[in-house]
Amino acid sequence: MRTINLMTDVPADHQVRITLPNDVPVGPAEMVIVVASRATTEFTLGDLARSTFFGMWHDRTDIADSVEFARRLRAEAWSRAL
Repeated sequence: MRTINLMTDVPADHQVRITLPNDVPVGPAEMVIVVASRATTEFTLGDLARSTFFGMWHDRTDIADSVEFARRLRAEAWSRAL
């Protein structure tokens, strides 16, 4: 089995035409369509500024660079997940 990822925009008529690579054999094939769900709520910069996350490390004296601190937290979390 082989997976081929093709990205497209679905038009208003909901019809999508695809062209497969030449090395795909002729005959029966199973196709799976994956549609990403859209976010139900769009947040603005103002929403972020008013959130509890904005400035949450403001009083921390042990964090010299909050961007680097967040990057390190993400890296640690990702390495644990593997």
